[in-house]
Amino acid sequence: MSVEEIDRLHNFRKKDEFVNSTIEFQNVTKVSDSLLNMISPYFKFPEWTQNRKSKTSNALTSSYKSKKVIWKDLNTATAEDLKKISGIGEKLSARIIKFRDRLGGFIIDDQLFDVYGLEADVVERALKQFKVVVKPDIVKINVNTATAEELSKLIYLQKHVAESIVNYRNLNGSINSLNELVKIEEFPAERINRIALYLSL
Repeated sequence: MSVEEIDRLHNFRKKDEFVNSTIEFQNVTKVSDSLLNMISPYFKFPEWTQNRKSKTSNALTSSYKSKKVIWKDLNTATAEDLKKISGIGEKLSARIIKFRDRLGGFIIDDQLFDVYGLEADVVERALKQFKVVVKPDIVKINVNTATAEELSKLIYLQKHVAESIVNYRNLNGSINSLNELVKIEEFPAERINRIALYLSL
């Protein structure tokens, strides 16, 4: 989940409100259908809330069963495959593939939102047909031993931020939590969840 989606859930809970169903969770957090499908099997709600919403739940289950989606892999999709999505033309399909190549492959579906110029509603349409089926083999970068040059190879980190990470480490010693990185000046805090996919301690 993105930082924004998690924040929406936290703000909802601060009002002493509770999420009592999968649909309510999506309404509150605004997560995509594809992410919801991946994480909803792990949800557990009190039995009384499920009895109260049994009709809705049955309808939802029936809907999911009737729509068997055959996913296309985001990591093997061609430009021609991507152009079948409304809103993705020659330029954007090429940009998606270039971004994917720079990443070494998408690790999670929501990285499609990070492609410059790709509107959120277009991404949502694409994720109804595409998802990460086979994840790439990623060698994580050790944030406590990597050089600034090694860190800057990560698409989400600019060179001056990578240098700031090394300077911070030299001044403060080992980084004990990846969340510590948000203390660094100009670190893209809104991208911490993405960056954490590529780093180790």
